Amino acid sequence: MTVLEVMERAGIRDTNLAIAWIKDAIHFIESTQTENLKTRKFSIVEGQRDYDLPSDLISINSISVLDTEDDNKYKQIRRLVGPHVITEDTNP
Repeated sequence: MTVLEVMERAGIRDTNLAIAWIKDAIHFIESTQTENLKTRKFSIVEGQRDYDLPSDLISINSISVLDTEDDNKYKQIRRLVGPHVITEDTNP
């Protein structure tokens, strides 16, 4: 199905709006499916709080940390239940 066909069926005249809606739909589908999972490993650096995430990241399924004091087992970090602190990097 082409963008023009989607626009005709939805009754949209703005091409940029239709493309934005299609991209949003694709991202929503990708974020709810588990078919294309990737595993990334990062080394934890003492004193470092922020780490760079892959540019193609859509959602995070789980985060685990290697516990070297407990037979080198990975321990999953629980999700935050309270309000999340979001900061914006304003440095150029």
